[in-house]
Amino acid sequence: MLIFFDIDGTLWDYRNYIPKSTEDAIKRARANGHKCFINTGRARAYVRSEKLLSLGFDGIVSACGCMIEYDGRVILNHLVSREDALRTMESIRRNGLKPILEGPEHLYIDTGDFKGNMYVEKVMREIGHSVLGITDNWGSWRMNKLSCDFRDSDSERCFGELSDIYTYMVLDDHDEKVVEMVPKGYDKGTGILALCDLFNKDPKDTMAFGDSVNDREMLEVAGISVAMGRSDDKVREICDHTTDLLERDGISKAMEKYGII
Repeated sequence: MLIFFDIDGTLWDYRNYIPKSTEDAIKRARANGHKCFINTGRARAYVRSEKLLSLGFDGIVSACGCMIEYDGRVILNHLVSREDALRTMESIRRNGLKPILEGPEHLYIDTGDFKGNMYVEKVMREIGHSVLGITDNWGSWRMNKLSCDFRDSDSERCFGELSDIYTYMVLDDHDEKVVEMVPKGYDKGTGILALCDLFNKDPKDTMAFGDSVNDREMLEVAGISVAMGRSDDKVREICDHTTDLLERDGISKAMEKYGII
């Protein structure tokens, strides 16, 4: 079986805590002949934690399916073309959004756009050496996707101008107004399907763990879909099973339930 794991809220919590039971479950699953993959919305440039990678995954699906690695080899790396990237940035700047461009080697951020932003401060602490400026590298970005803060912007006009290039995942609540812009034809589910093709597997012979609405496509494609204990109702209702909380051995318990370990 091919098994896929979201990162944030699934493999680790906001403090980057990974339960020992999760580490042991992944090792046991692989020893039993299953292949285990990270499947994340993060671009590869932001999947660098040795704590995370030392769990021993067979590969990584990153940037919402735009990049796929197996056994240390890159088997897919879809980059936004230079023409589309320039058009994207012109629309974003014209309409007042604040972007983070996400690529395989680097994230591109104009840090002045995000003063006091806790997420960007966390990124800088963790991978500051892999962060470059957008303006300083104008037109030479290597990006798979991007995210934007769209507060105080004409986001609807921007989304309309770029709707032929991207699909949008929007988080709009009192605390955050963030959109992920992913090239059309790619998502966490297409990442699963690409690996099923590589291994000549039926998608029914896959399992996925997630906790948020940006995991929807992955959870809908997987043969067995598992919602983590803190998942909201929209995630639970599309999953086959809701397991316990991350820190209460949720991944391990679900693997035991389905005979993986």
